[in-house]
Amino acid sequence: MADSVKIGFPGLGIDEFTVDSVAIHNAFGAEGLDIRWYALIICTGIVSAFFYFLMRGKRTEKLLEDDLLNITLFAVPIGVVGARFLYVITNLEDYESLLEMINIRSGGLAIYGGIIFGALTILVYSLIKRHNPLKYFDAICPGVMLAQAIGRWGNFTNGEAYGLGYGAEKMPWRMTVDGIVTHPTFLYESLWNLTGFVIANLLYKNKKFDGRIFTFYVAWYGFGRAWIEFLRSDSLRVGGYKLMVILGFLTCAAAVGAHIYLYLRNRKELADFAQTKTLTEETANDNT
Repeated sequence: MADSVKIGFPGLGIDEFTVDSVAIHNAFGAEGLDIRWYALIICTGIVSAFFYFLMRGKRTEKLLEDDLLNITLFAVPIGVVGARFLYVITNLEDYESLLEMINIRSGGLAIYGGIIFGALTILVYSLIKRHNPLKYFDAICPGVMLAQAIGRWGNFTNGEAYGLGYGAEKMPWRMTVDGIVTHPTFLYESLWNLTGFVIANLLYKNKKFDGRIFTFYVAWYGFGRAWIEFLRSDSLRVGGYKLMVILGFLTCAAAVGAHIYLYLRNRKELADFAQTKTLTEETANDNT
């Protein structure tokens, strides 16, 4: 991974400038121990997601703070393991030893792996505690979108996750990376997630059933990631196909189906409740 990269936005009149991917060289006085902007930005995203999860979980979902803290302590490290795991298994030819595979300082995280492992962690915790997992998913998903919107700027400091072709040279917001004209796909995804974060909070004001925010997030992110991934030149591939495009569209379709199911189930439960209430009131009136 290069320590610096030249980036420019010629369509916006911004000439190439050098971006140092290392925030702190020889941190803590240790020779060779560099702290990169990517790590700091990712950590900022995680912390932001945590505080949002804590606020939304306590105020809106009425969840206990201890449970929110426990989930965070489990889900964050397991999510990082999942992100690294998915990246490694789709690039096995690049690694010669187990030490190389687990060395995340060399770069390489796949966000879908983090999302899947993190979601499974929440699900298992909820089942053990006999809680409704959808409440936890609803509370955390907007925070995850915020974290992703922030985290993508780590790709900017690394000069990575950009797209080639597809009319990039004609875009007024085109970006150059070491002289190569590209789509700033890191920016596309950051803005897409930021927009999703705003919409999710608007939906929360009129949340009618558990799982509404969760299914919106999965559908929104899946669809956005799929079309943005078409532009990227560094996509993870399985059998020659772009893995994130497949996962994006599949998860989007699954989320839409789950949303419809939860909506119909909620409507039926409300109808059954109204009918039961009416019968109870009629019985009480008859007895009087």
